[in-house]
Amino acid sequence: MTAASELQFKSVNYTGQGNGPKLIVLGAVHGNETCGTKGILKVMEQLDSGALRIAAGSVTFVPVTNPLAYLKNQRSGDRNLNRNLFPNENPQDFEDRIANWLCPLLAQHDVLLDLHSFNAQSQPFVMVGPRNNDGALQPFQHEEKERAMARILGVHRFVDGWMATYGAGVQRRLRDDSQVETVLRYGVGTTEFMRSTGGYALTLECGQHADPQAPDVAYRAIMNTLAHLGLIEAPAPQPVTGTEYLSMVEVHDRLHPDDAFVKVWSSFDKVAKGDEIGRRADGTPVTAGFDGFVLFPDVNAKPNAEWFYLAKPNGAF
Repeated sequence: MTAASELQFKSVNYTGQGNGPKLIVLGAVHGNETCGTKGILKVMEQLDSGALRIAAGSVTFVPVTNPLAYLKNQRSGDRNLNRNLFPNENPQDFEDRIANWLCPLLAQHDVLLDLHSFNAQSQPFVMVGPRNNDGALQPFQHEEKERAMARILGVHRFVDGWMATYGAGVQRRLRDDSQVETVLRYGVGTTEFMRSTGGYALTLECGQHADPQAPDVAYRAIMNTLAHLGLIEAPAPQPVTGTEYLSMVEVHDRLHPDDAFVKVWSSFDKVAKGDEIGRRADGTPVTAGFDGFVLFPDVNAKPNAEWFYLAKPNGAF
């Protein structure tokens, strides 16, 4: 088994002769999510063979962002790379060392496409950022560009509200205000960091980990993005129709190790107002306060950490 200290980080850049934006595409931020890696390598093969050419701007590919997790074929090396993603002068784990290389690399670019997959059977979806705002949590001014790019990736489901909902949960959970900023930092992953540098970013969940179609979803999204941004000479991709747009609005914490779900939940399972989702250790039911969808249920959540999120349909994307 290769030791973590023997691993290295790799990015590959292709730059055209014309002026254009700087795109970066990540695969395998989580090591068992390999569809992005496969999609990236397919595009790189076309670029290297001359079948495809970057005409303007540049694209940087990172086929394997977390080589230790990839080597282990598991989600993380030492910890989840997609949380608390900041440079660290005193790195404590392998993911800190990735961050010290990756964060400056992200900051050199204008646009990020981060390719992932998920555990349960469901359809692909895109996580988008906030509306334009000057707030303290996640100030942002590229809403139109980010959402226009989301529409051409080739998938039909869009989700927003992650950071705001996570932040509201942190504020509720912590009584010591001095801890709030530290814990909010834990919610920062690749897209949040990219937005903090002045760029815009999307996370595309391409399908279930083992779905043979997921690499094709990743490949199509990369090609559509290259065309959309004008990096290759190709017709502009058309926005998808028949879309579903959800906003995360509520997070429920697990309060006790014996808090339990009443069934096996998967992301995007529908719930009606009053449906029982789980039970507290003392038998108190945890119910849906509105018609919506369960997102990111975590049967292994620790006490005083996120247990599941609820999302509502949103008609205005």
